[in-house]
Amino acid sequence: MSQKVIGLIGGMSWESSAEYYRIINQSVRARLGGLRSARCLMWSFDFGEIEALQHAGRWDDATAEMVAAASRLERGGADFVVICTNTMHRMADQVEAAIGLPLLHIADPTAERIVAAGHRRIGLLGTAFTMEQDFYKGRLTGRHGLEVLVPGEEDRAVVHQVIYDELVQGRVEAASRQAYREVIARLVERGAEAIILGCTEIMLLVGPDDSTVPLYDTTTIHAEAAVELALSA
Repeated sequence: MSQKVIGLIGGMSWESSAEYYRIINQSVRARLGGLRSARCLMWSFDFGEIEALQHAGRWDDATAEMVAAASRLERGGADFVVICTNTMHRMADQVEAAIGLPLLHIADPTAERIVAAGHRRIGLLGTAFTMEQDFYKGRLTGRHGLEVLVPGEEDRAVVHQVIYDELVQGRVEAASRQAYREVIARLVERGAEAIILGCTEIMLLVGPDDSTVPLYDTTTIHAEAAVELALSA
C-alpha cells in the first residue's frame, strides 16, 4: 500500500510532537504490518520563540512563522499538513490558504468522534488561548453542533499554568493531576458529557481513570486521523 507523506509542524512542544511521531508510526505498523512505518516530514520549532510570541499577543508574527514552516514542508514533498498543537490552529485557515496542500484540522476528527458517540455538551481543557478565544470553540460549535463548556476563570488559570510551567517542560506532577481531576469534575457537574483534552500535552497528565466521563485526547485522535488520510486512496 502506498502512503501519502505527512507534513508535521511540531516543536510546540516537542514533548507532544514526540507522541505524534510515536502514535503515527505505531498506527502505520499496526495497519500495514512487518517493518512498515510512516512516510513523514517534521518541521520542529524552538518553542521558546513561539511561546514568547503567544504571550506577547504577536499573532501576526506567529502566523508568519507557521506559514513559513508549512511552506518548508510543501517544498520538502509533504502531501498534507498537520499542526501538532491545538493552540496554533488559531491560524490554521491562514496557513492552509498560503500553501497548495490540505491541512488536517485537529478539531474536526475530534468532534467527529464525539458526535458519533452521541455527545453534544462537552467540556474543553487547553491553554488560555484555546479555552478563551473563539477559533477552536467556534469550529466545534459552528461546524459540528457541539455545546462547549470551559472551566471558570480560576480553573482556566490553573490549567494554563500547568501546561506552560510543567507539561511542556516534561514535568508530570501528582498534585497537578489532582487539580485537573477537580477541574474536570466541576465541568461534569455543569453538565459536560465528555471532555476534550484540547492541548496536546494534557494526555501526558490525565487519562480515563481521572474522569467519570469520556476523555477525548486530541493528540491521539489527530495522529490517527493523519494515518487514515495518509493511507487513503
